[in-house]
Amino acid sequence: MAKETKVERPTKKSEYDLRCASVQAKRGWVDLRATIRNALADTWDFLTRTPQLKTPTNYPLRGELGHVTHQGSVHERWQHKPTLKGDARIWFFVVDQTVYLEQVHTSHPNETK
Repeated sequence: MAKETKVERPTKKSEYDLRCASVQAKRGWVDLRATIRNALADTWDFLTRTPQLKTPTNYPLRGELGHVTHQGSVHERWQHKPTLKGDARIWFFVVDQTVYLEQVHTSHPNETK
């Protein structure tokens, strides 16, 4: 019998690809998956379909935190809250059809308090 392999969720051509832009983002994603799995599945759907839609839980950061430099280019930095009442935050930026998870916080980051 062949070794079992998890099947990853495919994305439609119109959807965005999600990638971790840092080790911290990858660790944070794993931590959030362990604590708010259902909300994180909804976050996956939102970020792969409409990452730049402004909502009460998804919006661009302002001021000094409003931009991030990645591979020599400056991008608008967004914040997504996986739950309306929780403290978890995901900072990301978009390049073409890719959403880069820059920072994934299990609690409210000090920079935006």
